[in-house]
Amino acid sequence: MFQRRKAAAWLSATVLAVTGIGAFTATTAQAAVGCSVEYKITNQWGGGFGADVKVTNLGDPVGSWDVQWTFAGGQQVTQLWNGVASQSGAVVTVRNHTWNGSLAKGASAGFGFNGSWSGSNPVPTTFRLNGTTCTGGTTTTPTPTPTTTSTPRPTATPTATATPRPTATPTPTATTTPPPTGGGKGPVGSPAQVNGQLHVCGVNLCNRFNQPIQLRGVSTHGIQWFASCYTDATWDALATDWRADVARVAMYVQEQGYETNPSLFTDRVNTYVDEISERGMYAIIDFHLLNPGDPNYNLDRAKTFFASVAKRNAANPNVIYEIANEPNGVSWAGIKSYAEQVIPVIRAADPDAVILVGTRAWSSLGVSEGSNEAEVVNNPVNATNIMYTFHFYAGSHQQSYRDVLSRAAGRIPMFVTEFGTPSASGDGPNDLASTAAWLDLLDSKKISWVAWNWSDKSESSGLLKQGACSGGSQSGTGVLKEGGVFLRERTRTADVFPTA
Repeated sequence: MFQRRKAAAWLSATVLAVTGIGAFTATTAQAAVGCSVEYKITNQWGGGFGADVKVTNLGDPVGSWDVQWTFAGGQQVTQLWNGVASQSGAVVTVRNHTWNGSLAKGASAGFGFNGSWSGSNPVPTTFRLNGTTCTGGTTTTPTPTPTTTSTPRPTATPTATATPRPTATPTPTATTTPPPTGGGKGPVGSPAQVNGQLHVCGVNLCNRFNQPIQLRGVSTHGIQWFASCYTDATWDALATDWRADVARVAMYVQEQGYETNPSLFTDRVNTYVDEISERGMYAIIDFHLLNPGDPNYNLDRAKTFFASVAKRNAANPNVIYEIANEPNGVSWAGIKSYAEQVIPVIRAADPDAVILVGTRAWSSLGVSEGSNEAEVVNNPVNATNIMYTFHFYAGSHQQSYRDVLSRAAGRIPMFVTEFGTPSASGDGPNDLASTAAWLDLLDSKKISWVAWNWSDKSESSGLLKQGACSGGSQSGTGVLKEGGVFLRERTRTADVFPTA
């Protein structure tokens, strides 16, 4: 509408100035508007519920959308995906992301959410799309369109003068809505190039085609200690030999890490992100909190760091942000408070990236400190397009941990950003049978995973043999320890990336 008015104003000014005989009056064209909405409660439990909403545009194409409804039972939206939600009292408004704003006639957009309720949970009765009540039909609304009308010509003087020829009336050209966000960075056919900007849909990680996917890859060790392990040879091996989809950059905050030289480590992270992205992998920027375990100790550092890297990498769809590696010795309420202060810092610069939130007890959903997934399920972070992290070490964490993750994965979006084949110490014998059971579970639920760690450290969880980082190529099995050989084979398993 704005562009049409702008074109009409320019057209009027131009013709009047040249001819002196034209004027414009407004006639009206008819724009069709209409919509239908499907609202479905997909799950309900004591005090909470999940719902899917599908809105179909029955009228003329729109370049952006917002859907509005009013809850009648005091419900509250607690987490939403595939849109941006706001709630004022009982009124909920959901707006599009940048990648799903265009709706042609007959096209649909879908989003889902988790909510809270008490007493009753009635389905809303009235929905509006861009202010129009959705009835399942269409109506027409007048749209101003410029037309010319004749103005009487002044009486001729005795001396004839030439009348300038009227200039042709320019026809405003239609504007086109940009297509949805395209592929990510990297060679054609690479994971990020195929899948593009990722987002959370329901409990899944989804690609630009709104299809659930699973990413598989490897994490660095501390970049302050093993810089020689993170070279072109590293990223080439992961991208082409391991066929990894994702690499995690573990930037320790303490332990000779970020706090000692913020500028140096920020630059190093950005360099690795570029090198990983160029090869078509996703890059997780890991704010590697460990000791102290309360992330609020590093809140100011986190805000400074993520403000910088989010601004710098906002245009890179390959980037995923992990804001707290392994919170420990802190309540879930404390972690949640930290997350709700850091996430807006990232969103101010990069509104579309997926953000990963660590969970209690070394990202075990609280299990390693005697709790379980309920504390997160019943009190989720107040943010959208986020996932929760889970870490395990196969030699120490067995079936009881798998049971918790399996239950959680049906209720909240989960991402395993770190796991190892030995015990929780990172050393000792590899438990490959337990590792296989873990990976089978993750594969069955499309939970993305990242193995710890790409280094030649002497411990079992270091996947490379000692000295391998200084030996040139890091491809093939000859440079790998037992755990590395096993994980390389699992990582190389063919990806399933639906595009329709």
